[in-house]
Amino acid sequence: MSVCNLTDKHCKPCEGGVAPLSREQAEDFLKDLHKDWSIEDDGKEIRRSFRFKNYYQTMAFVNALAWIAHAEDHHPDIEVGYSRCQVRYSTHAIGGLSENDFICAAKIDALLPATG
Repeated sequence: MSVCNLTDKHCKPCEGGVAPLSREQAEDFLKDLHKDWSIEDDGKEIRRSFRFKNYYQTMAFVNALAWIAHAEDHHPDIEVGYSRCQVRYSTHAIGGLSENDFICAAKIDALLPATG
C-alpha cells in the first residue's frame, strides 16, 4: 500500500460489528504515513503532533483538517495551542483502529510539504 493509494480512498461508514485492525495490520498501514505518526501502546489509536510558526498557520491547518474530517465523515480528536496541534484518530464504534483512520491521516499528511 502507498500513501497515494490511501489518499485516493474514502472512508466507509462504520457503526460497529467489525473487528478493529490487529497491531500487525495497523503497523503495515503506519508504514505508509509520515514518520511522525505513531500507534499508542494499547494499539487503539494513532497520533501525530504538528508544529507551526504562528497561530494563523495553526488555525489554517486545523480548518483544513476539519474540512477533511467533514468530507470523510470521520473525525479526529484535536488538541490545539498557539503554534501546535495534536491529532488523534481512532474508530470509536469498534474500539480501535480501522482503515478509515489511516485514510484520514494520509490526507492530513498531504496538506503539508514532505519533510521526512
